[in-house]
Amino acid sequence: MMTPPYNSSKCFTALSQLMLCARTPDQPWEERELLPCALADKSFDAVIALHQEDLEHLLELANSHHVVVRSLAPFWQIMAAAKNQQWAEWARNVIEGERARIKDALSFLELIVEALRDGGCAVTVIKSLDHWPDLGSDLDLYTSTDSASVIRIMRQGFNAQLAARSWGDRLANKWNFTLPGLRAAVEVHVGRLGQTGEQVALANSLGAHARLAQLGDRTFQVPAAGDRLMITTLQRMYRHFYIRLCDIADTAQLLETETIDYDDLQSSAQAAGIWEGVATFLTIVSDYVKSYRGNGLALPSCVRASAQFGGDQLRFCRGFLRIPILPHSAKLYASELTRFIRNGEMKNTVRLSLLPCLATAAAMEHKITGSDKGIW
Repeated sequence: MMTPPYNSSKCFTALSQLMLCARTPDQPWEERELLPCALADKSFDAVIALHQEDLEHLLELANSHHVVVRSLAPFWQIMAAAKNQQWAEWARNVIEGERARIKDALSFLELIVEALRDGGCAVTVIKSLDHWPDLGSDLDLYTSTDSASVIRIMRQGFNAQLAARSWGDRLANKWNFTLPGLRAAVEVHVGRLGQTGEQVALANSLGAHARLAQLGDRTFQVPAAGDRLMITTLQRMYRHFYIRLCDIADTAQLLETETIDYDDLQSSAQAAGIWEGVATFLTIVSDYVKSYRGNGLALPSCVRASAQFGGDQLRFCRGFLRIPILPHSAKLYASELTRFIRNGEMKNTVRLSLLPCLATAAAMEHKITGSDKGIW
């Protein structure tokens, strides 16, 4: 059995094999039937080494990394081919339950998008649909319309309850809603992106660059490929400082199946002060993919040259792939802040300068109460 990279757990190594070794770019999951096939055992040694007591942890990780459908589909195939009917049936039941949850969430999402648009709010669905045919735990939307209109439409149309806002939510100009009958929360970003709402130019261009994506029999407006990469980078490299397996799989598939204009991506990301972060994130993804497939992603030299570090700095800890904050993430933050100062964006500079205070407060709150929800 291979030595798990990044000090990964046995189950996370198995999950990574299922996600990165069981598909090819010309086989989109949404078009692939769940039929048993003879997958090469040598590619799935960590999967085959699992025991009955590992299944609960495997599912827990798949849930937290938003890869339930994509990981358990090949798991089902492997077990069916191995005549392990008990595990195959377990995987099929989990997949069917997850698909039912996703179908219900997408029905709500379609209605919410229609209601907001009918009310004069142009809406782009961000982050959540990147994981298709999986789905994120929240439904994330972006609109440039005023928040009062969004709140009114959500309350009148869906009897939505407005969740308490953290300090981070207020800075980022985010609003969270809970809807009767919907398990997922609905998070609406209004006019700003970034942890402190510092990214206004990127937010303003989102709708103009957006495209239509077909998910089953539904169509949603989603960010263009370059904008999607920048949004993911902001979330992972500048806010959470950890990477989910879905981020790696989503990004790898995006780069393998779509043509990325790297010159335009570099120009846009430099204007936003996050080009080094984007380049670093893409390099991390490529390095992680290489550790399982033997080959990384085809990244241009400008990405490699601008990356501040690579996948060798990742560490699997507390269920996620962690990015070291000091000095690595701190340097990326300093680069973003410097860009705003040079651009004379003083209001956004002030917003972004609050991030270390916010992070410190969140860390203290988590240490005292076990949660940072009121802060972060």
